Amino acid sequence: MEIMTIRPGDIEARSFEIIGEELQKRGITPDPEVAPIIKRCIHTTADFDYAETLRFSKDAGKRLKQLIREGADLVTDTNMALSGINRKEFSKYGGSLHCFMADEEVAGKAAELGTTRASVSMRKAMEHPGDTIFVVGNAPTALITLYEEYSKKAYTPAFIVGVPVGFVNVEAAKELILGSDIPYIVNAGRKGGSNVAAAIVNAILYELREEV
Repeated sequence: MEIMTIRPGDIEARSFEIIGEELQKRGITPDPEVAPIIKRCIHTTADFDYAETLRFSKDAGKRLKQLIREGADLVTDTNMALSGINRKEFSKYGGSLHCFMADEEVAGKAAELGTTRASVSMRKAMEHPGDTIFVVGNAPTALITLYEEYSKKAYTPAFIVGVPVGFVNVEAAKELILGSDIPYIVNAGRKGGSNVAAAIVNAILYELREEV
């Protein structure tokens, strides 16, 4: 392998060029509407499977952009996902970023009920007025809880980014969201993670920045 001489500021641009070239070699041409999201997930993970496994509800990118522009709040299931989202870009539109996983109240309630903190933190987020974007990169129980409340017509999330990673209940939880009419971006299968969840949101934020 040849070492490239490249300026630090050009590394990301060159990385995206390489991703585009690789996709072309594989015969994959992503829909332009969602290509920036797919490419940023690949950029974050160096995993080209995301070009095949990411799933989008109708007009998902447009809907997520609209919610952010209108000042919707965003709740993650991990502080890692929260820290990975570009707070400066998100805050331009008036919304707030939250993760309740470390709240003592959430931990206590989870212990009392014998459930996960992710489940309780989602229920806490549902108490907030207005539209909320849910970004899940780790806990399938977060998706399951959101779906349970939606199926009871008790609560409808404005949008779900559902990309938890793992082996237990991960695929089944994602299938619940894929079978709903909640606007979503979901990665089918076992792969995902907090870094991927943040990458999806950042892809949308950087598109919004370019549209100004």
